[in-house]
Formats: sequence, C-alpha cells, structure tokens
Amino acid sequence: MHELSKFSAHAFPRRRLACAIAAAGLVLGGCATIDPKAPEAAAAQAAATAATQASATPAPAPAAPGAAPPASAPTVAAAVAAAQAAAAAAQSQKPFAEVIKDAKEHPGLFPLWTKEDKVWIEIKPDQLDTPYFFSVNLSRGLGEKFIFGGLMGRSHIVEFHRVGNNVQLLAKNEEFFASAGKPQERAVAAAFTDSLLGSAAVASQPHPERKSILIDANALLLADIPGGNGFLERTYRQSYSFDARNSSIQTSRATPDLDAFEVSAHYALARVSQPPVSPGMSPYTQPPATVPDIRSLFLGFYYNFAKLPDVPMHPRMADDRIGYFMTTRYDFADDTKLTPRVNYINRWRLEKKDPTAELSEPKQPIVFWLDRNIPEKYRPTIIAGVLEWNKAFEKIGFKNAIEARVQPDDADFDTLDVRHASIRWMTTARPMFGGIGPSQVDPRTGEILDADIGIDPARLRNSRYRRVEQVADPSTVPGLLSHPEFLCQRADFAEQELDFALDVLEARGAIDPDGPEAEQFVLDDLKDVVMHEVGHTLGLRHNFRASTVYTQKQLDDPVFTAANGIAGSVMEYNAINLALKGERQGTYGMKTLGPYDYWAIEYGYREIPADKESPELKRIAARSKEPLLAYATDEDNSFAIDPEANQGDLGNDPLDFARRRFTLVQEMWDRWQSKQLKPDENYVVYRRVVERGLVAMTGTSTNVAKYIGGVTTLRDHVGSPRAPLTPVDAAKQREALRIIANGLFSADSFRFKPEFMRRVQVDWMDRNDLYDLGLSTPDVDYSLNTQVLTAQRRVLAQLMSDTVAQRILDSEAKLDDPRKSLRLNDVYETLKVSIWSELKTGRDITPLRRNLQREHLSRVATALLRPSSTMPADARALLREEAKSLRHDIAAAQNKPGFSKEAKAHLAEAATQLDEALKAPIVRQGI
Repeated sequence: MHELSKFSAHAFPRRRLACAIAAAGLVLGGCATIDPKAPEAAAAQAAATAATQASATPAPAPAAPGAAPPASAPTVAAAVAAAQAAAAAAQSQKPFAEVIKDAKEHPGLFPLWTKEDKVWIEIKPDQLDTPYFFSVNLSRGLGEKFIFGGLMGRSHIVEFHRVGNNVQLLAKNEEFFASAGKPQERAVAAAFTDSLLGSAAVASQPHPERKSILIDANALLLADIPGGNGFLERTYRQSYSFDARNSSIQTSRATPDLDAFEVSAHYALARVSQPPVSPGMSPYTQPPATVPDIRSLFLGFYYNFAKLPDVPMHPRMADDRIGYFMTTRYDFADDTKLTPRVNYINRWRLEKKDPTAELSEPKQPIVFWLDRNIPEKYRPTIIAGVLEWNKAFEKIGFKNAIEARVQPDDADFDTLDVRHASIRWMTTARPMFGGIGPSQVDPRTGEILDADIGIDPARLRNSRYRRVEQVADPSTVPGLLSHPEFLCQRADFAEQELDFALDVLEARGAIDPDGPEAEQFVLDDLKDVVMHEVGHTLGLRHNFRASTVYTQKQLDDPVFTAANGIAGSVMEYNAINLALKGERQGTYGMKTLGPYDYWAIEYGYREIPADKESPELKRIAARSKEPLLAYATDEDNSFAIDPEANQGDLGNDPLDFARRRFTLVQEMWDRWQSKQLKPDENYVVYRRVVERGLVAMTGTSTNVAKYIGGVTTLRDHVGSPRAPLTPVDAAKQREALRIIANGLFSADSFRFKPEFMRRVQVDWMDRNDLYDLGLSTPDVDYSLNTQVLTAQRRVLAQLMSDTVAQRILDSEAKLDDPRKSLRLNDVYETLKVSIWSELKTGRDITPLRRNLQREHLSRVATALLRPSSTMPADARALLREEAKSLRHDIAAAQNKPGFSKEAKAHLAEAATQLDEALKAPIVRQGI
C-alpha cells in the first residue's frame, strides 16, 4: 500500500488539497477533476512536485533506542505546505475585471490592457506552452561602438510556461532534435535545456469565460533580457547595471499577428572606473563619448512576439559550393549518418500563385520597406538597388518577387516589426560602416522571417574622418549582436574605394567633386551597396572570388561592363574599376547582378517538387566549376592562403591589378603634389590623399603577399577535373615577390616634395571632435615614416610568418616535380636584397628605409634568439644563413662614402645585433 494511503480523509480539511495530492498520481477516492489551466492547477503542480519527492525518498531505518530522531526529508507535510501556499497565492489574486478596471483594451495576438504606465498581457489557456517567434531589436543606441539605433538583434522561438503562480518566458532549444514519437526524442529532451529569458507573476484570477490570465508586461520586460549590461561592460570596461526603476515601456502595440513593445532601458554606473594614474601602465578603454554623463545611458529595445508560420517551411539543404547563410541543427533520429548535423540555407518562403505558369507572381512577395527616416532624394536609388534582384527571380519563374515600398509618414507600424523587412538610415557619431544586412530566421527550417538593412549616411557625405577604432567581432559578443551578417564591411571598404577613386579622378580633372558627375558617381555606388546588402537579406554570403571572372580587356569595355557588371557577383568587395591614364574607361562599379547571383538565387529559390529536389539541387550546384560562377567566402579570405579569394581586387590577373593599383597611387600622389588648391580650401586634402594612397597600397600588397606559399582552394566535389588544393605556380610567386619588392619595399615608392609634406595638415575641426570623443591623440604633425612602416610591417610579418614558411615547405608534396616549387630561401633572399638595397647601390639610407631594415633585422634576430614553437626547423636554419650573409654585406658596405652619419650608426648597430644573435647558442624547441 502506498505511504499516503495511511492518512485518513480528515487529514486534508480542504478538498482542493486532496485533489492537489491526487494530481501527483496518488489514489485518493472522490477527487473532482481540476482544470489544468485554473489556479488550482498551480497548487496541484506545487503539491505534486513535493509529494513526488516525498514518495521517492526511502523510509528511514528505525532509530536505535535513545538515538536522536533522523534528519527530516521531504514528507507529505511538505507537500501539504506547498499546496497550501500555492492555493493561498491563487486566492489572493484579484479578479480579472478588477485588475483591468479603467484600462484600455488592445485586441491582438495577445490582447493588451493599458492604464497610465501599466501594461498587462492577456494569455489564453491555449497560448501557454505554444511556440511563438520572439525577437529583440535595438531601437535606440549610442551612435558609436556598433551600438546603433535600428540594429537587428537576437531572436528565439519562445513559449509562455506557467509554473505555480509565475509565467516563464522560455527560449526553446531548437538546435537539437529527433523526430516526434521516437525514443530518441526523449533522449534529446533529457540531454539539452531551454533557457529562461524572463518571468512574471500571474496578476489576476482567470477570466470567467475566456479562462485567460494577466501578467504584468512591466515585470516581464523591464529586465535585461538582451544582456545589455554585459555588452556595455565588455565594450567600455565599465560595470553598467540595468536599472529597472528608471526603465519603462514607451510604446506597445497589438495586432492579430504580433505584439510589439518598445522599452527604454536605463543602465547606470555606481562607480566609474578611472584611467591609470600614469599613461601606459595598463590598457584603458574610453567610456561612452556620446552621452551627457557616462554614469547614465538609455538603450531602446524593441521586443516582438509574433505568430510562427502555420506550417513550417520545407527546409532546403545547404551546399558548400554556393554561399548561403545557414541554420545548423542536429538530428539524432538517424544514427546511420556520419554526423547528426544538418545544414539548411536561410531563405524567404516564396511560392508561385500559379504553379503551372512559366512566369508567375508569388503568393506573398518579399517586401522591403524604406523607413520614413530615409531622405527623399536617395529613395529612388535605393528602390532601384532592391528591385535589381527581380532579374534573378524572373529567370526562375517569379514575376515581381521583390517589392520596395516607402513607409508612409503616418504609418501605424514600425519597420522594426517582425515581417516588415526594412531599409533605414542609421545615424552615427562618426562613420564605422556603410551598410549592414542582418536577418532573423525560423530556427527549425531556416525560413527568413525578418530583415533590417541599415545604411550609414556618413558615406554619402564623403566624410574625411580617419578610422581609428576597430569594431569588435560581434560573433564573440553574446547579447545585443549575434549575427554573422554584422561582420559585413562591404560599405566600409567601399567608402575607402569611393574616396580613392574620386581623388584620382579629381586629380586628373575628369570629375568635379561638386558637380553632377560626382553626385551620380556616389549614387551608383549607393545602388551597389544596396544590392549587396539586399543579397545578404536574401540569404547570400560574400563571394570573394567573383572579382576574378573578367579580363582586363572586358573591364575596359563600357558596353560590356554596363551589361554584365565588373565582377561575377554583387556579393564581392570589388575594387572600383579605374582605367590607367590613356586607357578606355569601363563602368566604375556594379550596376547590375553578376552571373553568380543568378545561379545562387536559382539554387535557393527555384520551386522544385520534393521528390526531385535532391538530384536537382546537386545538378545546379555541380555548375560550380564554370569560370563565371567562381566562389569563395569569408573564411577563404581570412585563411590568407588563396590569392584569388581577396577583398578589393579586380580582374582575372590579381598580380596585374596590383601593378595597376600601384601605378594609380603614384599618379594620384604626383598629380596632387602639383595641383593648386582652390582659395580658402583646407590643406587637409593633402593629408587625405597621402593616407588613402597608403591604404590602397597596403591592401593591395597584402593580397599580393598571399601568393607566397599560396594554395588555390576550391570547393569542387568528386567528378570535377579540378583538384581542391593546388599550390600557386612558382613563377607567379616569384612575380608577386618582385611586385612587393619594387612597390611597398622599394626605396623610391614614397618620395614626396618637401613643400608638399609641409602642407599635410590635420583637419583641426575633425581633430578637435575626435579628441573630445577620446578617439585621437593631441599630435598634429604627420609622420610619413611611421605610417609607411605600419604598412610595411604588416606585409613583412605575413611573408616571414611561420605559417607561410610551412606552406612553402609543404608545397613540394603536392607538386609532380618538386624542383619547380618556390624555395623558402628564394623568399628570404629576395626580401634581404630589396630591403637592404642600399648596401649594393651605396645610396644614403633614409629614416624611412632604416625603419624597414630594423623591422627585418628584428625578425631575423628573433628567429635565432627566441624562435617560436611553430617555426619550421628549415626556416630557422635558413634565417641563420641569411643573418651571416647580411652581416657580410653590411661589413662590405659600411665604409661607402654615400652614407650619412646616421646611416653609418644604423649599420654599425645592425652589425652588432647580428653578431650577438649569431653568437647565441642554437635553441632547439622541445629539448
């Protein structure tokens, strides 16, 4: 007999408590049925938990005579106490009508009741434990540090779950799953957990007819749901805390499909972290620079609760040969597969109204709303950039698949609402990006449910700010920002390209920066950026090999480039197509989609019957070996291994592009040094052109450096004639070395007239603003030597890295004839000859050249004195020989008459440093 059967009925004076215990699965006669959504159920649940614990606890062994009583364990008394407490709480709640007395009702997905600053959410019984889409967007930011009003944040599938007298907002774990009804479903449920986002007490008794309950929206939402305090602390190194007392719900809105709340969230500092007493003692992060008082700031959070699709979209499997953002899940229902991981592409649901028609409008188009905060003069260009994608959808049978609409000034919706994909202006304190294109998806299928493109209008002003801040990788910052799309720096890169091109064209007299040609130039670039960001919101990733599909002859042809663009995809970071002096000029940028874009849209959006989908998708993806469909994405670029997977190049010969770009930089510098400025024009334009040329040379040299030890990496599958890993031809590697040696490392690459350098002035207005923001040093002089060394150091570090050395050594195993490979000694010898060229020529060694030589010498000496654990043994041995050779060359050149006293001292110091390094005992790692 069960332990509880020993208790008689009079032990439970209230029938409700008996029913509560019965809910634990115990047999007690005469118990009435309890409505599972009623307050009694809350008491039953609490009692059930306690009673179950009590019944599961073994009875203690009889105590020995005279022994102290055993320690108490969960007992029926505890169950009774819990039930009584829960029942009392339910009885203490006010009637539904009393709670919402004088409140205004707002019918919707969840009816809302508002009175003064109070908002209640009405939850019906069938809405508990039911999945909904929940998203957090940033409606108000700080204008800096990537905390911008209008940014799209995290999203979840959530459920309202009642526990006793509380309603929890649970983020459901949809990443791990198994088919419903299978035993594996139970295993998955036991292995992984949901997350609690917030909770609120039940605020009322059930409605007499609807049986719905009220919860206080203030209690639920005036909490740090997005994790803003942690984000602020990581960003500013200040211990901000969420302050609920001074936070509030600004607006709330209910519609049949969604409820939206805009929360003004206050964060405060109890104590401001101070900078170190002495500069340089420890790293110090500047506090927020855009608020009146750093101890207090408000962020705006826009919360959406929305219906999920009635029927989940059929997911489409991803293929690594085509670049889509993916939703990754783990299916544990099938243990015959190598991995439980499944990858779905992120895409909008797009279905034909007439499935039998060759060309049909969709049942529901993809609509992008231009936020009313966009200036009118830019709206036509933005609309054109959006609608350009219809060309790709028409190829697969959809007419007007994408629409662009302007939000009316009196609209009753916000573009931060779910299901209102939008494009909006994001005003910042200073430029950090030009455009971003994040989206939010149904984590069960990869269906894109919302997307919000942001454009920083600063790029349209051709701003002259210097970038001095690096944006933190948002993928490492949980909370506010969690989308890989935020890593897109397309428009940030485009601004540098735009300004560089305008400086070249202005110097040539080919364009008036204040004339209509310049205005059209900027608008064309804006359309390019919009097409790129819309591509992201359609699910497409970057394609950093697309710039290599056309020849220079094709790029020079204005008719060809107008019809086909300048690259294979708008998802590239294409360099602006600038002709050399005397050449024909093709179109400057992408005015239309490229062939890759059509192919990618076909893979993601073509309607295919379910029984034919897998083979048809494989057929489409197998076209990846076609030259015009070349593809590489972010990771290919970040590996810095494939010289064809680049940002900021153009044409099928990246080495030729590098030579052309160096020529353009030198032309720009030469022309501006001879150019007369207009009366009252600011000398800061000289500083601008020097810096933009350096940025162009650095980016180009970094791309060229990837040839050294480079490997072409392709994503072809079995059956393709191309190998996925092919070392770059040795002749091209040697050519790349010569380009760097004759360009970035050349003694003649950075010669400016003294009278020009005396006019490379700081922009006093910008300097003062930046200094006030804590983003600039007080220095007003310009150090060309320092800036050039920064660029040279970056490329030299890449060429002399352990990774490149290892790849050069490994390449022999991939070549049919290893004798044709580039040798590591070739790299080290070429660098030495170029960097120390004055030892042969006898020319004086300028400060700029001495800087580069010291940098090279430091790396050689460090390899001998403190080699890293990853340095290949062959690299150490060769650098020792290089040190000996360099020491010999210095000794032979030290007494040449052309050297200044500073140069002689520099060489003497270098000789001493080499002597010390060569005398040091050989360090062998692991011994």
